[in-house]
Amino acid sequence: MPSTKTIQLAFEQGKGILRLAPNWVPRSFCVPGRRIKLHPNDYYALGGQRGGIDERWFSSTTPADNGPLTGKNEGLSQVVFEDGGKVEQVLLREAVSELKGKLIGDRLWKEYKSWPMYSKFFDNKGALPHHVHHRDAHAALTGQKGKPEAYYFSPQANNYGGDFPYTFFGFAPGTTKDQVRQCLINFTKGDNQITSISQAYRLDPGTGWDVPPGVLHAPGSMCTYEPQKASDVFAMYQSLTGDAIVPAELLWKNTPKERMNDVDWLMEVIDWDLNVDPNFRANHFMAPKPVKPLKQMQADGYIDNWICYKATAYSAKELTVLPGKTVTIKDGGAYGLIMMQGHGTMGVWDIETPSLIRYGQLTHDEFFVSESAAKAGVKITNPSKSDPIVMLKHFGPENPDLVIE
Repeated sequence: MPSTKTIQLAFEQGKGILRLAPNWVPRSFCVPGRRIKLHPNDYYALGGQRGGIDERWFSSTTPADNGPLTGKNEGLSQVVFEDGGKVEQVLLREAVSELKGKLIGDRLWKEYKSWPMYSKFFDNKGALPHHVHHRDAHAALTGQKGKPEAYYFSPQANNYGGDFPYTFFGFAPGTTKDQVRQCLINFTKGDNQITSISQAYRLDPGTGWDVPPGVLHAPGSMCTYEPQKASDVFAMYQSLTGDAIVPAELLWKNTPKERMNDVDWLMEVIDWDLNVDPNFRANHFMAPKPVKPLKQMQADGYIDNWICYKATAYSAKELTVLPGKTVTIKDGGAYGLIMMQGHGTMGVWDIETPSLIRYGQLTHDEFFVSESAAKAGVKITNPSKSDPIVMLKHFGPENPDLVIE
């Protein structure tokens, strides 16, 4: 079936809500934390050389950048159309190109001609190296976009905190550029000790952080829900994490050819003022914020919280539908969603939260809601007598419902 026809039928079948397939991404430098519901036998389904699967990407039209072994369509979400026992899949990226504003809204289509964000689960057993995502001006020099991102530590995915549930952000106030520069010069000499001049913060389930581009960060071992700009640009500035040496090519990743081995370039990528901000926690920590007065929402059968709300490039909510309740939730823009708990119905779809997923298995836990469906209101029914429905929802840029303080 031609993809254009499949896309139109899928959109009609879901009445503006597309069903998506699980989108698993390996990382050769990571050890899976095993909290993203993948079957225990499948964390290395792509082979040891590719590394363990410790990410699941949501609503992604952005290919993963995993080097020369990267698989076809790796990181790209697929729309599922199932009819009469026959299953078809087509890239969400193709669906966006075909449906345009009908899917993501005219405002986003006119400005971006794409879905300009995605979210993911990052599920690593240990901490990542202190690394940076480039700002737009630096990323553009290698044909990419800058990458702000945000974190939320969902309670459903974090009964186990991993080996190091603390994240380093930036540098301790008073750190000098010469100190940072020396760490970068020492990258190939063993442990460059860059986190010795940083600060670590404990990670707590049910909270999150805003991470602008240009800020050094060494994500801790919580399973992290990460809304982010549609980009996979980064460079690792820490040479030793735990017992693992970080290869030098990751220090120079996404560096223009003419700036290779130029430490001045590495320093330019850093947003210095943000990294040494003495009020970093106050400016970037995010506790959930109720969308409406809590008692009012509870009386109506739900709880809706902003969980990522400090950036214009994306935002996210955690929606809870209380047991036995039916609600209609309206939003001002298109969004992707992932189920975290419970089961029920959403529009025409049965929705459920699987306990275990085989690699390649299709599920009913991830969807993409068009702007028209979001604005009209999505009806969700929770038939359980005891179990809430909980879902995480990721939105595109300039969410009209969000006021950034």
